Amino acid sequence: MSPFILLTFLVVYFGVLLAVSYFTSKGTSDNSTFFVANRNSKWYMVAFGMIGTALSGVTFISVPGAVGVSNFSYFQFVLGNALGFLVIAYVLLPLYYRMNLTSIYTYLEERLGHKSYKTGAMIFLVSRTIGSAFRLYLVTIILQKFIFDAWNVPFGITVAGCLLLIWMYTNKGGLKTIIITDTLQTFCLLFAVILSIYFMADGLGVSVLEAFEKVKDSTYSQIVVWENLLGDKNHFWKHVIGGAFVTIAMTGLDQDLMQKNLSMKTIGEAQKNMLTFTSIFVVINLFFLAVGALLYIFVAEKGIDISALRTPDYLYPEIALNHLSVSAGIIFMMGLTAATFATTDSALTALTTSYCVDFLNFNKKENPNDPALVKQRNIVHFAFSVIMLVVILIFRLLNNDSVVTAIFTAASYTYGPLLGLFAFGILTKYKVNDNLVPYFCILSPIILFLLNTYVIVPHTSYRIGFELIVYNALITILMLWFTSPGKLEKDAKAASL
Repeated sequence: MSPFILLTFLVVYFGVLLAVSYFTSKGTSDNSTFFVANRNSKWYMVAFGMIGTALSGVTFISVPGAVGVSNFSYFQFVLGNALGFLVIAYVLLPLYYRMNLTSIYTYLEERLGHKSYKTGAMIFLVSRTIGSAFRLYLVTIILQKFIFDAWNVPFGITVAGCLLLIWMYTNKGGLKTIIITDTLQTFCLLFAVILSIYFMADGLGVSVLEAFEKVKDSTYSQIVVWENLLGDKNHFWKHVIGGAFVTIAMTGLDQDLMQKNLSMKTIGEAQKNMLTFTSIFVVINLFFLAVGALLYIFVAEKGIDISALRTPDYLYPEIALNHLSVSAGIIFMMGLTAATFATTDSALTALTTSYCVDFLNFNKKENPNDPALVKQRNIVHFAFSVIMLVVILIFRLLNNDSVVTAIFTAASYTYGPLLGLFAFGILTKYKVNDNLVPYFCILSPIILFLLNTYVIVPHTSYRIGFELIVYNALITILMLWFTSPGKLEKDAKAASL
């Protein structure tokens, strides 16, 4: 497909986003608008828009690509996600609303202590920066390959241009703008997935219903894996349990997605948002898996050689851009762009919010909307854009998929201690040794990594899957428990009576 056509589409797409930003931020650029959209968001718009944030560009290309190896077993993880979303709706959200939080990590200061609070916030900043940079990196590689290489545009310019555009349409309106743009981008994402199924069905010479029958009758549609609980990472219980706790940690304890929930007037609206979002999330993941199955069926029936593809992640773009119609290629690029930038714009806003509230103490200022603070927030927002650019360029310099993936995996380890901190605070009545908490949060993933690498893998048949985050949290909880000075004072007094 012509790179010029794809570039034209991107220019028009970003033009629409900038227009939306202009109208939503007109006359409102204070910190209340940027951080929590004046707590006046419509729950149904947030619910729909969160789909685009939750499903990154990596999900858009990786979930279909992985079907060739693991069939539909990923859907077990999605079912676990759904359980996790219910815990968020009925355990975490009531807590956040009761405390009227802007940054969710201020809970840790109230319950555990100042250093626990700063540690939790820092875990988010590091993990989300690396995670978001990783996702944007993988997608900009595809943009570079299929568009910008044709004009010899340096990779750094491609990434800088994307981040600059994101910064431009989020800088003033912040969360208020993102709720509108993410709604638009989620629509584009869903539209792209549905039309991708149509275009592949058309390429196979069948109707959409017949295409779904092909998927159903194929070996790819196998969902549940019951065999080999210890050795198979895709076992049902590993996926479900891991999926639930990954969701609680990486959604419920993540400022990015929780910031949207906290922008609504009442806890009831926030809970309706989570339940609606969960329903759409489960269904759309089934569509992604169906796309994956159709891709492999299409390759088999058309005799396409995909052995040269460096990774299954390239299968979807390869078929959409080189083996289907121009319309199919544009639709694919629309979905990929929507998924990627809905994730990145949201992350930049959440990182800015967390830093301003958790480290610059905006919430403790007499007038958080003071023009000087607004200017400071703008500087922080731009700084995180630059930091993300630098991280992506480091990934590029490494030029080694295994090393980059290892860095991303290391970042995912850090959510375990965060889960441990919140679980200890919510489920127990014990104090913590606040001075030791930062060290525990560093030690926990190191201990788990060493155990897995030098004990579990070489000496047992057990293989850790998505439940890794549970073990990580448990190690953190045990260290907090064994070093606890005792119960909270009010509970100790109650016990003595």
